[in-house]
Amino acid sequence: MSIPNLLTYLRLALVPAIVFAFYLPGKFGHMLAAIIFAVAAVTDFIDGYLARNLNQTTRFGAFLDPVADKLVVTIALILVVGELGKAYMAIPAAVIIGREIAISALREWMADIGKRTSVAVSYIGKLKTTLQMLAVGLLLLYCPKCSYGDKYLILGLILLYLAAGMTLWSMYMYLKAAWPDLTKAD
Repeated sequence: MSIPNLLTYLRLALVPAIVFAFYLPGKFGHMLAAIIFAVAAVTDFIDGYLARNLNQTTRFGAFLDPVADKLVVTIALILVVGELGKAYMAIPAAVIIGREIAISALREWMADIGKRTSVAVSYIGKLKTTLQMLAVGLLLLYCPKCSYGDKYLILGLILLYLAAGMTLWSMYMYLKAAWPDLTKAD
């Protein structure tokens, strides 16, 4: 068992902790959920860094790491959208979640035809992930029933829309790279 894989397991274990903390009463629950989310986001960076630099990449880790990342972000987005129930929050969240599903399917299909590297993670994808993590962390901090936090909502929404824009851009880049294979006659 490698350290990067252990960090990925930790990230998966943090998903229910984020949900539990988010529903604790008062602002403490939101703060705790944001802190747990931040720990999950940091472990995402650290496990990838360690896997590459310690030469501890595994097939299982390559599979599980993106699953853990997508679960953390998706569940957190569902929490903040569910709490606010506003279209201005649901639209970028739907774009982000929809893109993740589409690109995961594209990567699986490209792997089936032996062209997985055509849709490997890019710099744009890493920037998108960073913006998502910052946005979601701020939105988890926002507590509508508390007397503070509008700044978290505003900055979180700005970053969420930037992340949604980067999401669409990175999806375009992945589809562009895969397009010749997608349109090739059987």
